[in-house]
Amino acid sequence: RFKNLGLGLSAHFGGSDGLFTNEYTGKKCDHETSGGARIKVEWERDRWFWGNTLAVGYLEQGGYPYRSVETGDIAYNDPCGYDRASITEAFTLRYTAPSVVVESISSYQFLDDHMTLDQDFRPESYFTLEQIRREHAVTEEVVVRSTTKSRYQWLVGAFGFWKGGDMQAPVVFKPDGIQNLILGNIPEGIEVDFPEEFPLDSRFDQQTFGAALYHESTLRLGHWLLTAGLRLDMEWASLDYHSATHDPCRVNTTTIAPFALSGALQNDFTELLPKFSALYRFGSHRLSNLYLSASKGYKAGGFNTQMFSEVLQNALMKRMGISFNRQFDPSEVVSYDPEWSWNYEVGGHLHLAKGDLQLDWALFFIDCHDQQLTVFPPGQTTGRMMTNAGRTHSLGGELSLVARPTRHLHLAASYGYTHATFRDYLNGDQDYAGHRVPYAPEHTLSARVGYHIEVGCSWLERIIPSIDVRGAGRIAWNEENTLAQDFYSLLGSSIYAEKGNFSLELWGKNLTDTEYNAFWFQSVGNGFFSQGMPAEFGATFSVQF
Repeated sequence: RFKNLGLGLSAHFGGSDGLFTNEYTGKKCDHETSGGARIKVEWERDRWFWGNTLAVGYLEQGGYPYRSVETGDIAYNDPCGYDRASITEAFTLRYTAPSVVVESISSYQFLDDHMTLDQDFRPESYFTLEQIRREHAVTEEVVVRSTTKSRYQWLVGAFGFWKGGDMQAPVVFKPDGIQNLILGNIPEGIEVDFPEEFPLDSRFDQQTFGAALYHESTLRLGHWLLTAGLRLDMEWASLDYHSATHDPCRVNTTTIAPFALSGALQNDFTELLPKFSALYRFGSHRLSNLYLSASKGYKAGGFNTQMFSEVLQNALMKRMGISFNRQFDPSEVVSYDPEWSWNYEVGGHLHLAKGDLQLDWALFFIDCHDQQLTVFPPGQTTGRMMTNAGRTHSLGGELSLVARPTRHLHLAASYGYTHATFRDYLNGDQDYAGHRVPYAPEHTLSARVGYHIEVGCSWLERIIPSIDVRGAGRIAWNEENTLAQDFYSLLGSSIYAEKGNFSLELWGKNLTDTEYNAFWFQSVGNGFFSQGMPAEFGATFSVQF
């Protein structure tokens, strides 16, 4: 009675005591424990199919291996960490009629996370951040597509989502932060009495609704496959904010009472997104092809919630009667606009030597307008914000190769090149036209060699030793292009062994212990690198039921 029913269960657990030492505490700062479970149920009969997947997960993580550009050390005095619990539910229902397929995909996700930061990442006591967020998200998509063998195929679909949640993000200014960020900006002759610690509270309620309608038509003409599509995207976003001080302070003989800034911001976005492609199939069973495509891309705008501590600090200085050079108006710095682009690509897939050799290549050009960039306001600011660059161009290519010279030997390699530059970006002080776009690697490469050995004994079926290398760089970190990560490569290796439902993999990563940086950012005018992982060794044991 259960022959049409399938059930899958899986669970995972991992942990690490950390790889990087906080020089201030003398302890590892990046310890981590994670785990999760998933249950999947599928049923199919006649023309009906349904499937349901329920997954839960958790993460407890120390933080963070951020190395000072100035000193080269990871050293901060206040606790850092990140905890997250998640629940994901997805349900698929499909009906296959003689000429069409109707499919509904529904999902729900819940996130509950808690982050604590020593946000200056220095041994001094500047300020800390605690962020508590609970978020719900619901999506629904319905797709109807043709299944006939005619030359013309089509699909139509509708997609909708809602995401909402609340977040608390209190910032606490500590003695060094009060002295350098607040009192240090006060002109001589003004007496100020501040508490030893000064909390700034921020609470947010954010809602986002979205909907889309789309259609795609495909026409087969001999070796040709021509496709055209159109998508209408609509999104509405709102942010209710409440930021407040809790403690009074005194300026000369005047007491500044606790105060709050409250308000609501709203944005809506509508975009029409066309796409076109032509594909020519050839070779044995028409498995090889050449193609070209053009499409319009789009990413909605949003809100910079991390800037509210700056907004509130600025309002406090005004109430103290002190002129502040940096003016942060919520309506100006908290919102950022959508970005959109035209994407052009030409490429091909070659299926050679009866499938034992496969070659993929592509050349691309992206003309992006109002590209969203993470920036750090000048001076000793405490936040970061998303802004829009005027215009960027990205051009480059990708090449990948998969080869199986023998039944046991497997080779794979890929290389990518990207030249991403600002064409028009004037931030009010500097013109960055011609500079490289931050965080976009110029070169990327990977290669892997694996050998499949059939053992066939009573306790071991097969082993697969492999060796791999990955590389990336040069990567510019800032708009000025004065900071960058040069090209680096990481060597890895593994031995995979399998017997029935049991498998064991012994692995090593970054075997040469190459030092590299994975990210760069600023806080209070100081630069920090997120250091890449050093040499790692481990084992992964899996059991399938």
